[in-house]
Amino acid sequence: MSQGLIQISRELAGSLADLPIPDGCAYVYNPLEYARETHEKYLKRYGLRPKEILLVGMNPGPWGMAQTGVPFGEVKIVRGWLGIEGRVKKPAFLHPNRPVDGLSCQRSEVSGKRLWGWAKTRFSDPETFFSTYFVTNYCPLLFYDKGGRNITPDRLPKSERDRLFPICDEALKEVVQYLRPRWVLGVGRFAADRAVESLAGIRVRTGRITHPSPANPRANRGWEAVIETELTLLGIDIP
Repeated sequence: MSQGLIQISRELAGSLADLPIPDGCAYVYNPLEYARETHEKYLKRYGLRPKEILLVGMNPGPWGMAQTGVPFGEVKIVRGWLGIEGRVKKPAFLHPNRPVDGLSCQRSEVSGKRLWGWAKTRFSDPETFFSTYFVTNYCPLLFYDKGGRNITPDRLPKSERDRLFPICDEALKEVVQYLRPRWVLGVGRFAADRAVESLAGIRVRTGRITHPSPANPRANRGWEAVIETELTLLGIDIP
């Protein structure tokens, strides 16, 4: 069972709850709290150890994990392929332009659709994928300014990053110690850099794959083929 991941998640949520709202941000969403039910179903069902490869994203997307509690969690994939259902509450303070509709959300998260779509294509069922891989996020929080603009963790003021990153570093370290992967791959440069720094001294190989965001031009030129080439160059076999 993956009770270890659930404990790590709850402790991380508690530690982050003590942080003040960062300068420049007006709203902070924490899916580990309001989407705890679906998030912990994901951990319990698919977080069995050990794993060979841990994929680490930056933080939740507004139409992915913010809605489902699952990293890169595009709603249709979460319900249809991962088979996760459950109640998703709402953040205490909700921006009117950034609703949380849970698993009834009609918007699609492109990054999640690409990542989990690749998994679905390459691995016929979730159990086969998760026998080798697991997907998590470095930071579980979403940050919005007054206008509802998404502020990624790398764009927070340095003083805010200095408060946030050590907490997320420690949680990632605990996840790695629990799952014992051979590889930790950052999905994008930011997550890869944080993995290298936070996992210094731990016997694990680190690397990076291209982020599937549509804001990334490289990802829009056949993301699946791009990352399969990257995985092959790292020496990771793909079925």
